[in-house]
Amino acid sequence: MSLVGSALLAVVLIFTAVHRNQFFDSKVYYGAVKYWFRDGGMVYDWLKPGTPYGFTYPPFAGLVMSPMSVLPFAAVVVLASIGTVLTTALLVWWLAGSVLRRTGHPLWFVFGLACCAGLAFEPVRETFSFGQVNLLLLTVVTGDMLFGVARGRWWGGIGIGLATAIKLTPGVFILYLLVTRRWKEAGTAIGAAAGASVLAGALFPDQSREFWTSALWDTNRVGSLQFLSNQSERGMIARLPYDQIGSKIWLVCVLITLVWWGLRVARNPGDVVGGLALTGVLGCLVSPVTWIHHCVWLIPALIRCLERGWSGVGRGPAWLATAAYVLMTSHLAWLWENRPWPPMAILGSNLYVLFSLALLIWTPIGAGVPAPDPAPEKVLTGADGR
Repeated sequence: MSLVGSALLAVVLIFTAVHRNQFFDSKVYYGAVKYWFRDGGMVYDWLKPGTPYGFTYPPFAGLVMSPMSVLPFAAVVVLASIGTVLTTALLVWWLAGSVLRRTGHPLWFVFGLACCAGLAFEPVRETFSFGQVNLLLLTVVTGDMLFGVARGRWWGGIGIGLATAIKLTPGVFILYLLVTRRWKEAGTAIGAAAGASVLAGALFPDQSREFWTSALWDTNRVGSLQFLSNQSERGMIARLPYDQIGSKIWLVCVLITLVWWGLRVARNPGDVVGGLALTGVLGCLVSPVTWIHHCVWLIPALIRCLERGWSGVGRGPAWLATAAYVLMTSHLAWLWENRPWPPMAILGSNLYVLFSLALLIWTPIGAGVPAPDPAPEKVLTGADGR
């Protein structure tokens, strides 16, 4: 019954979000790609009717999304929704499988509960309801890190590179490879990103020129920095009364954040799961724009903290992750949308940023955390056959 109740709660939360957001980003992708491939227009010229929003990703992303142009929008929504559910389940298994097997309960049961908890998490709900791509990119990067980079496979870094060519934000993981001196994997990632971008440039030179010289630098295309959903350090600063010097403050914050992150991952280069967790947090903090649905990149850090607590190697991170999950699932931050109630508004409207900073500081990295198990077939029966 608890599994059924959790599933029903997740469904209610998701469809509440869907009613509010109505697959907005999928409509942007679909309209732009259709305008490009079926109508022969310039993809970066297209704007969603009645809005200033258009396609903001590199041309390679449009190339990857090009099959959308021959599908009805309903099919795109169905595929995006199925993809969100499947990638959530895959991430839960990869990152939390070892913990789930140690609970003493049937594996299918605890895995189902964990997936429901993942789908209820607000960034995942927002990914579902906007029809966003971040969860798919997180899955590609996670698979590359766990099974390519960590195991020294020849293809390690390709997933990171391709994800970067689709959306620039995952490029922060190339920085991780460089800081931890994984030169081969860093070169592979850079080569994959460059190769995909060059391919798109060769096929669509006008679109590529438009993106790299104009659309990339047009901040009006992505929305207001002050909007509450922007849960990056830049967004937090934009909501403060001192935004007239916000860019300078932001650059200082980014530098401090990078130094702290760099020290932590450089001292523990062998812990790829910890590096994945901390680098995901870093990307959310230093990006100028981190909408709440981008915060799916916090999932590895939350699971790492819970895993360490379950293993009995420090309860503090587990309590941090629990508090972060509850508040990030509650929709509480939105109480402060358009309500200037200092000082509570400073805390309430920046909950994701503050918890991201805490995760950057206290997420465990180093020895003592079991590695994830990539064997998904055990989910069906349980590790003990039940």
